Amino acid sequence: MRGVVLAGGTGSRLRPLTKVTNKHLLPVGQKPMIYYPIERLTGVGIEEILIVTGVEHMGDVVGLLGSGREFGCRFTYKVQDEAGGIAQALGLAENFANGQSIAVILGDNVFQGDLRQHAGAFIKQGQGARLLLKQVPDPERFGVAEICDGRVLGIEEKPKTPKSDYAIIGVYFYDGTVFDIIRTLKPSARGELEITDVNNAYIRKGQLGYDILEGWWTDAGTFESLARANELVQKEPLK
Repeated sequence: MRGVVLAGGTGSRLRPLTKVTNKHLLPVGQKPMIYYPIERLTGVGIEEILIVTGVEHMGDVVGLLGSGREFGCRFTYKVQDEAGGIAQALGLAENFANGQSIAVILGDNVFQGDLRQHAGAFIKQGQGARLLLKQVPDPERFGVAEICDGRVLGIEEKPKTPKSDYAIIGVYFYDGTVFDIIRTLKPSARGELEITDVNNAYIRKGQLGYDILEGWWTDAGTFESLARANELVQKEPLK
């Protein structure tokens, strides 16, 4: 399995902090934010990791991370020329994946538990996709899973009336067919290729599994969630 960290976007919700740097390079605790998803991937034995980020701060990202030697892995870098959605960014990983399964983490995700159990469950699943969910107090901010009898029936992106409080956090496992799905997508009303559409395609094929993430989790893409990430890292250390 290969790893992908999606660290693009404009960071508009964190301006002016992101006026001169990529948001994923901002500090969380004693590390840059992007270190956390990288360490979660290397923690399950992944040695090949693709970093996808935007044009403006690619030099800063490469300057920070280097070859990957410090992390015990090898980095490949891809530029997302413009913000076109998570699925569009993921599509840039096709040649890197080279037909293998991939573990994908959004670069602003910080969470306490490790991924070994979940990666093992995906490998045992054998095909399709597997997502991690977390109960949250504000599901309308996220993609929300409707669950029944151990299955995800559907996913809605930022619904006004959520069907559950289980958010799709930014950790995904996909087999090689994910890129075939991405090529069929049409832009949403936001003008982006939505990762929710990818996941719903796997649901229609009957090939989407899920796990509930243990321990705390937060994204860090707003001032409030960035502050919460810093507080959680200091109060309850990562496993």
